[in-house]
Amino acid sequence: MSLKLLIAATLIACPSAVLAQDTPAPEGAEVYFVNLEDGATVTSPVTIVFGLSGMGVAPAGTEQEGTGHHHLFLNRAPLGEGEEGAEELLYGIPADDNHIHFGGGQTEVTLDLAPGEYTMQLVMGDLNHVPHVPPIASEYITVNVE
Repeated sequence: MSLKLLIAATLIACPSAVLAQDTPAPEGAEVYFVNLEDGATVTSPVTIVFGLSGMGVAPAGTEQEGTGHHHLFLNRAPLGEGEEGAEELLYGIPADDNHIHFGGGQTEVTLDLAPGEYTMQLVMGDLNHVPHVPPIASEYITVNVE
């Protein structure tokens, strides 16, 4: 068997072992919303401040133990629920309107949101945008924008 075929067979047989980062979460690490709580009513633009304890913030691509960067899940199921949750744990958090990346190490954002109800969750990602093991995720909250 050629080396290329052997590598391809390994990737097909063990995708989670090859793609998952398995970056360990620092014990006791927590991410949370500093200025929002479940059921809050806010006006747009909405400033969201990210809180973090038990670990440090570092830009994406920074390989340093005990660090990660923020992701905001907007209007989607909580991390780990449904099909999306399983994919995120193996391949990294997607980048789209429902998964906002803060790979520069940002700790807050101001969003222009249309009036309505929004669900939000903060999730820490490792240097490759993959959630830590176990995942470091905030409470799943709902806010109303007037």
